[in-house]
Amino acid sequence: MTRDIDTTDGRKTSSLRAVTSGIDDAPGMVTVQDADLTDFVAYWQRMRRGPDVPHRSDIDPRGIEPLLASAFIAERIAPGLARMRIAGSHLTDLMGMEVRGMPLSAFITPAHRDALSHHLVRLFDQPAMLRLSLVSPDAPGLKGVMLILPLRSDLGDISRALGCLVTEGNVGRGPRRFDITDAQITPLEGAASMINPAVTAAPKIVPTTGNVNAAGAKDQGKRTGERSYLRLIKG
Repeated sequence: MTRDIDTTDGRKTSSLRAVTSGIDDAPGMVTVQDADLTDFVAYWQRMRRGPDVPHRSDIDPRGIEPLLASAFIAERIAPGLARMRIAGSHLTDLMGMEVRGMPLSAFITPAHRDALSHHLVRLFDQPAMLRLSLVSPDAPGLKGVMLILPLRSDLGDISRALGCLVTEGNVGRGPRRFDITDAQITPLEGAASMINPAVTAAPKIVPTTGNVNAAGAKDQGKRTGERSYLRLIKG
């Protein structure tokens, strides 16, 4: 089920509440991750420029420290398709392998990938915030929430996303993939009209088929100078 969240009143707090409802649907159940998810979205909201979305360069790992292991940065590589550029260690644990360079759809069961693709089109084109409720059919009791929040690239186009995938239950031996049991789309009113005057043309999109292997992603990271993983250095 997909739900559109009305944010026409322009209040960021309402959209924050819309995408950070608890993982457990039982009344009164509040987990540590609920608070962390709320803080995760609140940090992204603070990085916004009015109605616009943040730039990739605005995101500091220290701002999302509680969920750093579950966080990722994704890049749109074609309509409805995005791949991991940076990924926390929990995502590697879920898949049982390195996930950098893999499409986001690698975490979703084949029957639900078309739905994910549809949601990703809206996330980048509208733009919108996306919250997916997930359950793993192969691991009883394993469920999760994936938040995906749009970002602008250094060129100014909305082709990056900040996300996290938090889970509850025993992961066991990966790979673990998930069915989408619920999707909440929260449009960002006014963000689509915030055009960066420095952008004269949309970046070239190279269609990709199949999974992009981790080695290719590592090479891409070297070319762009982007860090290959999420790490917080204290001191």
